[in-house]
Amino acid sequence: MKTTLKKITRWVFLSVTLTSSLPVFSQQTAQYTNYMYNTAIINPGYTGTREALSLFGLHRSQWVGFEGAPVTSSFSAHSPLGDSKTGLGFSFVNEQIGPSVINDVAVDFAYRISTGNSTLSFGIRGGASILNVDYNKLDVYDLSDSTFQNNVDNQFSPNIGAGLYWYSNRHYVGVSVPEFLETKHYLSNQTSVTQEHMHYYIMGGYVFNLNENLKLKPALLGKIVSGAPFQLDAAANVMLYDKFTIGGSYRWNAALSALAGFQITEKIFVGYGYDAETTRMSNYNSGSHEIFLRFELFPKETRMDSPRFF
Repeated sequence: MKTTLKKITRWVFLSVTLTSSLPVFSQQTAQYTNYMYNTAIINPGYTGTREALSLFGLHRSQWVGFEGAPVTSSFSAHSPLGDSKTGLGFSFVNEQIGPSVINDVAVDFAYRISTGNSTLSFGIRGGASILNVDYNKLDVYDLSDSTFQNNVDNQFSPNIGAGLYWYSNRHYVGVSVPEFLETKHYLSNQTSVTQEHMHYYIMGGYVFNLNENLKLKPALLGKIVSGAPFQLDAAANVMLYDKFTIGGSYRWNAALSALAGFQITEKIFVGYGYDAETTRMSNYNSGSHEIFLRFELFPKETRMDSPRFF
């Protein structure tokens, strides 16, 4: 069984991170179940839209029990700049997949335009990725394979991105490309290459006030990337008494998820998500877990009295 898992792990790593025989390969960015609360990571247009200094941390353990499975930790901070129509933000993402570690850092800037009862925010991003791969962590079957004889150390790749985010108190719609540059990573022997392709995100959600104490918010997130199938996440959450949120989501042909959150105080919101695989991968793991914490300071006086649902 252990040998089988090692073979599967090696296959997943080669599929997700590197190839030893193909010259070009497509790499997906980190995946999130609580994407509706983690919007700043994937859309710079979201920067400053919460009308407060918003600090957000998330940790995701994917495919628990599967050796070498992805583990992601992310942090973002963003805020409007004084009474202006601009916002500034920062984000950091650490992702570990098998022997690889990828660190992404980014700075976001957004400018907002009032469109009546709603607001349109334009965001731009400047950032960089640092890639490390330690092949000593792999169970290499062919020690003479030159691909696995030289580690990847601190390969630096700059990037830029942009996004649009249109929102009101009841709805949001966004489109974004967090990284425009399709960076190629060459190993020292230059026999293999990894390539990061552009990811296109399309998102939307709407809040229905069912009664004074109950709100319903359906949401969609679509992701398009060259070399990978179209990914669609559909979610629905309800908020009770502006305190508790509970719901579920479905990732097309991939997973079913359960979501929950609690507004502990006016400033602190915590949440949890669990994914159950709907593919054959479910035979080799016990699901994925995601926890997050949002902490907000210095809200503007114009902010709504009740918590915004996105």
